[in-house]
Amino acid sequence: MTDQKPSVLFVCVHNAGRSQMAAGWLRELAGDRVEVRSAGSIPADQINSVAVEAMREVGIDITVEQPKVLTTEAVQDSDVVITMGCGDACPFFPGKRYEDWKLDDPAGQGIDAVRPIRDEIKGRVETLLAELLV
Repeated sequence: MTDQKPSVLFVCVHNAGRSQMAAGWLRELAGDRVEVRSAGSIPADQINSVAVEAMREVGIDITVEQPKVLTTEAVQDSDVVITMGCGDACPFFPGKRYEDWKLDDPAGQGIDAVRPIRDEIKGRVETLLAELLV
């Protein structure tokens, strides 16, 4: 990575749940120290309302976000690419740091099932942030 602030791209299939929660956590915890992006290989029409509710419970508002399509440019412009169940849909570029986070999909789940996913994402984002800002 360069002397510029690091950039992270979170990718899941629909860019409606896991990747949006992860981006919300990173924005909240990193402030302006990290550039945050999220995208999906097959974006949904809107963010998962239960993911929005789960994040609202911890004081993070992700209602202004919209699912976005994954582009080659988004991957190229990111230092770290975190995938969450999108399989081989993410383009690979040498020199990028890639991680695949195995997380349950909040799609179709109730709030009681989404809270542990939200909390696991927070822990992973905290670890990632500590590594990025060393």
